[in-house]
Amino acid sequence: MRSYQSHSIRAVRLAAAVALGVCFALAIVPSRAIAQAAPAAGETALEPLEIVTASGPHKFSVEVMRDDNQRARGLMYRRFMPEDRGMLFDFKREEPVSMWMKNTYLSLDMVFIDRTGRVVNVAENTEPLSERIIPSGAPTFAVLELNAGTARRIGLKVGDRLRHPMFR
Repeated sequence: MRSYQSHSIRAVRLAAAVALGVCFALAIVPSRAIAQAAPAAGETALEPLEIVTASGPHKFSVEVMRDDNQRARGLMYRRFMPEDRGMLFDFKREEPVSMWMKNTYLSLDMVFIDRTGRVVNVAENTEPLSERIIPSGAPTFAVLELNAGTARRIGLKVGDRLRHPMFR
């Protein structure tokens, strides 16, 4: 009789554990779907941006860094960025700027842009984790960071245009 009760108690415990696991799984699935639709920790909402080159228009989704804290952090500590994504830094005025790659694990192309959305300089294939200063080379209103190799892939050159509400 004792053996039967022991197996019965184990079966009840196992059933309870399975039921709890199923409840947990059902509760977590909607949370994961929401998390995938929302920006990851440290990311901001994505905005559409278009780069027009001799090869045509190229669409990207960008995070826009609008304040000092966002601009200071940028893409630091990120290990991955999808091919169609980027980060746009809004400096709010046109002046020479400098960038660096401190704590940035991704090699990037940096696109320096004037107030009208015209490309004034491109720094390709920047060195990850480097504290070397990357100057704009011209008065710059914004900087777009893309995955390294993107500028070459789309044929981006000085004088090309970006379309985003930031530029007039």
